[in-house]
Amino acid sequence: MPRAKFQTLTEQMFYILLCLREECCGMDILDKVPAMTQGRVSVGSGTLYNLLEQFCGEGMIRETKVEGRKRSYILMPKGARLLEKEYGRIRAQAEDYRRWMGKE
Repeated sequence: MPRAKFQTLTEQMFYILLCLREECCGMDILDKVPAMTQGRVSVGSGTLYNLLEQFCGEGMIRETKVEGRKRSYILMPKGARLLEKEYGRIRAQAEDYRRWMGKE
């Protein structure tokens, strides 16, 4: 059975939404994600623009302005809730790891 769309987020999805807490355009996101993860995570432009379109379609972000080909976006409440839910899931995983690996 296929998993529900956006039930969990990939790293790229998580960081794109995190970037959009402040209004920014696609090029800003392409720069911010590697900077905020010390190069551990990067997002390809094809992946980015595909996800931006999907997030807009689901009401998680909205387009704020268009200047030629440059489009800017901002996080909406639905996207903020999903980001918070994913953060909780990641924290629970880390707690499970600590507990089971004796790292409490």
